[in-house]
Amino acid sequence: MKIRIAIIATSLTLGAMSAFAVSPAEKLAQQADAWDKAIINKDRAAIAANMAEDFRQISGTGGVAGKAAFLEFITSPKLVIHPYGVEDLDVRFYGEVALVSGRTRMTGSYDGKPFSSHYRYVDVYVRKDGQWRVASVQITPVQE
Repeated sequence: MKIRIAIIATSLTLGAMSAFAVSPAEKLAQQADAWDKAIINKDRAAIAANMAEDFRQISGTGGVAGKAAFLEFITSPKLVIHPYGVEDLDVRFYGEVALVSGRTRMTGSYDGKPFSSHYRYVDVYVRKDGQWRVASVQITPVQE
């Protein structure tokens, strides 16, 4: 009887623990969300830590920026980005590559002039040495 109770208790404990486990997709979504918050807060070190060394961004107008240029622009004192959320978040894994995509409505100002944008994006994450880093970002404006 004591063995049966111990087995049931162990099963319940393991079941409760798995209910709180974070899936790989949730973990990467949390990492991407932390990156968004670092961008809003202009935390250059946190932004850079999430980026691969060969990072590149393709803008909605087709421009291309590497890591240094992206960091310079996104942390510029001229740029103010208001807190924003992500809609339609989707995380897909392909071995050592993951695609994180969604839709965002962003507002803020640049050099004192307000802006508003609505876009879809895909962030390509690559796992190297056990760490996920964003290697490429591409945005596409959504026509209202």
